[in-house]
Amino acid sequence: MPLQGPAGIFAPSCEAVTELAVRTVNAAGGISGREVVVEVIDGGGDPAQVAHQVDLAIRAGRVQAITGWHISAVRRRIAPVTSGRVPYIYTSLYEGGERTPGVICSGEVPAQQIRPALRWLRDQLGVRNWCIVGDDYIWPRGSAAAAQRFCRELGLTIRDQVFVRYGTRGFAGVIRRVRSSGAQGVLMLLVGQDAVMFNRAFAAAGLHEQVVRFSPLMEENMLLASGAHAVTDLYVAASYFRSLATADALHLTSEYTAAFGPDAPPLNAMAESCHGGIMMLRAMYDRAGCGDLPALMSAAAEAGLDGPRGPRRMSGGICLQRVYLARADGFDFDVIQVLRDPLISRG
Repeated sequence: MPLQGPAGIFAPSCEAVTELAVRTVNAAGGISGREVVVEVIDGGGDPAQVAHQVDLAIRAGRVQAITGWHISAVRRRIAPVTSGRVPYIYTSLYEGGERTPGVICSGEVPAQQIRPALRWLRDQLGVRNWCIVGDDYIWPRGSAAAAQRFCRELGLTIRDQVFVRYGTRGFAGVIRRVRSSGAQGVLMLLVGQDAVMFNRAFAAAGLHEQVVRFSPLMEENMLLASGAHAVTDLYVAASYFRSLATADALHLTSEYTAAFGPDAPPLNAMAESCHGGIMMLRAMYDRAGCGDLPALMSAAAEAGLDGPRGPRRMSGGICLQRVYLARADGFDFDVIQVLRDPLISRG
């Protein structure tokens, strides 16, 4: 998990919920009768250095599996290191297309988040013209390419797209591009603190009262850091929000609050995904009955998992899961509806 950089804003939530997951698993007898111990590797550093740390941990025999939330640039470096050695569950939403043996991607992909959200915003709000603003690395680039395909299918127009260095703090030039594009909506493909700085600049320019924003990556810490005034007409598609009122989501909230108190770091999609990664590992080991990597991967393809996100199962390398659309409401999210439910349709 990232302990530094733009995504470091998620770290306290991810660390806390991971501790809760480990407590839960160990209280039930661990994995294959063994106590689970977590070693945190900082996923917010240089991707090559992160992969080196993972390699050292595997070589030393300290870890038998890798999981967690980090950006795709880090996943690209880690995947070859873990391949054929230990299972690697990558829990972040991502651009799709990962096929490295031994890697399981349990997060959302653009077809699950971006396409149905663009369709809803077209049909319900009349948003037909878009500007894309993203960080300049694989996830935003891949997601933008997918969004272009979706826009062609849906009869929408992309007026402009702007990519900035990961870790950018100044967005004045980007705001001018958005304004001059004449777009009705901005597709935000920015991570963590980058999105926070963009939201602040967007609101300072008065665009929050004129232009809709949509993001597949926006969570409660980012709302808090942006400020309630800066998140007007901001929509998000994700498989988990802290405000979800499903039984399993409420159960996680209750356990989390009981463990860490009401002032704990906010639950968010990134943290919940880390919790889900550990629970998926347990399900794989339980089904496989051993630690053999081919058996574990076969078990992953067959095992379903119910949790705060609802029912999930792997199919064709993609995790089929329910996706919700929410609107930012101050420092939390108002969940509007289910955008996509794999139990009903894959569309």
